Order: sequence, then structure tokens, then C-alpha cells
Amino acid sequence: MTVKPHWTCILIDLDGTITDSAPGITSSLAWMFEQLGRPIPTPVELLRYVGPPLLTSFRDFAGFSPAQSAHALEVYRSHYIVKGLYDSSVYHGIPEVLSAIGASDIPLSLATSKPETPANLILNHFELARHFDIIAGASDDEVRSTKADVVAVALERLAAAGADVSNPIMVGDREHDIEGAAAHGIPTIFVEWGYGSVAERVGSHSSAKHPGELPGLLLGEVERADLSA
Repeated sequence: MTVKPHWTCILIDLDGTITDSAPGITSSLAWMFEQLGRPIPTPVELLRYVGPPLLTSFRDFAGFSPAQSAHALEVYRSHYIVKGLYDSSVYHGIPEVLSAIGASDIPLSLATSKPETPANLILNHFELARHFDIIAGASDDEVRSTKADVVAVALERLAAAGADVSNPIMVGDREHDIEGAAAHGIPTIFVEWGYGSVAERVGSHSSAKHPGELPGLLLGEVERADLSA
């Protein structure tokens, strides 16, 4: 079915959607596991940690208790903030996508499970912060870190800034983006260049194979894909 989107605001993920941040994250995770005296997961296993909230990943993938997760996060950050934060790159074509959204006058918010302090540092480092009306992320202590909570904060801040939040759209690369947005009745455009498997796009509104497809999906006429199977 061909539809003309009438999104009133756009929410977009950071890791795996705007930036290829895996090198800095996985190297810091490997260092963390080594410091904790635990076996270092394989590179493929470490990629699973990129995108979801780290406290959730520590629980689900490493089997850490809440106390162990909190300690692991502290050890991880001591390396990541110093050495891993800027070991990333912006996906080709993303600056043009952000510029196109800005030219459309549709309000744009970041919605990332990365804490807001490093998220702001990264966007400023790559000179992308100017494209965003709102920066929403996990709290620095990661008490607020689920994507549903981040989406809620993004919507609250957009509304407070006077944006129309009646028909938002989410853009992300992991199932957590789809599920977190769906908790608020928001559809998601799944991007295929990130860290999620193709299977993770189930439940999304549509998908983009490369950044050049996003302006059409967000701002123009698109073909709605059936991704329920």
C-alpha cells in the first residue's frame, strides 16, 4: 500500500543508526571483561551488547546480578569515556538525511539508550548536534535506560518545546527500538546497516537498506512493507 507519511515528529537512534560506534564499545567491553577476570566474549558476541541498555545486556548476555552489572558498568565507563567514545564514525549519507529533516521543519529528537552525556559529546564531536531539536537518552546513572523510557522522555521534551507529537515515527536498528517505540504506539523504520539482524525488523513499519532511502520514507511517499511474517 502506498502511503504519504504525515509524521509530526521524528525520533532517531544513535548507535548503529547514526554512528558506527561498535569499535569503541566492543574494545571497552573486552577490556572490562579482562579487568573483571572473566572470559572475553568473541567479537560477534560482543556486538550483541551494542544498542540495548548495557545493564540489560550484562544481565541477559553475561548473567550478571544487579550489583555485578553496576560494577561492570563502572569499569566499562572508565575505559570507554577515555579511549572508546570517539572510536566511531558517522555512516555515509547520514548528515544529508539530518539536513533534509531540518529543511522539512519536522521536529527531530535523538532517542538513544546511551547516556545523554556521552551522546551529546559524540554529536558535538561530529558536528551533528545542530540538527536536533531535542537530545533524549538514558540517564547518566542508567536508571532510565530502556528504549520505552527514552522514547517517553523524548516525547515529553518535544511536547514541552511546542512540537506536535500526535504522530511520531522512530528510526532504529534493533528490536529494542521497535519494541520501545511500540510501547507508545509509535511505528519504527528499521535500518539495515546497523547491528540488528534482519529478523529483528519484525514488527517495524518499513525498512531502509541505506541512509539514502530515509528521506523518502520520512518525508515523501513510500511503499509500506509487510514485515509481519
